Amino acid sequence: MAPAFIMVAPTGARRTPADHPALPVTLPDIVETARACHAAGAAALHLHIRDDQGVHSLDPGRYRETLAELAQAVPTMRVQVTTESAGIFSVGDQLATLADLQPEWVSLSIREVSREPDLADRVYGTCAAAGTEIQHILYDAEDIRLLTDWTSKGIVRPDQTSVILVLGRYSVWQMSSPADLPPFYAQLPTGHRWMLCAFGAHEHECLRVANALGGDLRVGFENSLTDATGTPHASNAASVAALITSLGQQTERNTV
Repeated sequence: MAPAFIMVAPTGARRTPADHPALPVTLPDIVETARACHAAGAAALHLHIRDDQGVHSLDPGRYRETLAELAQAVPTMRVQVTTESAGIFSVGDQLATLADLQPEWVSLSIREVSREPDLADRVYGTCAAAGTEIQHILYDAEDIRLLTDWTSKGIVRPDQTSVILVLGRYSVWQMSSPADLPPFYAQLPTGHRWMLCAFGAHEHECLRVANALGGDLRVGFENSLTDATGTPHASNAASVAALITSLGQQTERNTV
């Protein structure tokens, strides 16, 4: 089995240090977390930023400052910015951030873009013109259907095929199950590079199933603060390290 490509999502849009003292929201804490997670084996970082009040932000200036600090601290770690609306931002706001920032890599919820379908072509065209790689966030089969439809119509460009499948976001208590992945994955068109993230205490179990199916993996406090027993991870880096250890054990079992 090939080594897994692991992205860490250490913050999210809603959680705060009140949920876990090691959840990073300030710039110094984000940078230190990135260093620790990269050393533990994470190849990429899914980046959320906050304003002065600790509220989720899409501010291009704050993004630039954070990206510059990360480039200095972890130059070999890829960084993906988010456009998550979090109930705050419109599609127009998301488009404005994309046009101003022109990031290398962005996560984009096709469900959120569909709130203002008249802007969809501009969103994807702006990313195409800037060379911004998109990772589509897909929550269910309807999101896959919409991605397929927009691709057939040329709204989503031919090379904008990367996706992340999300388990548990809209489940009871936001709790994912490994059994949720195979039927979801089976509906994904061939040729799409895909990643998985999973909410709740079964996060690592779901990610091991994704690894066995050839997917990339996203782990971190945005999705789960605890292991399968409900015990909190000491830090994002500890969660990354524990996942990699379990993947090694999975690989060893598959080669025996």
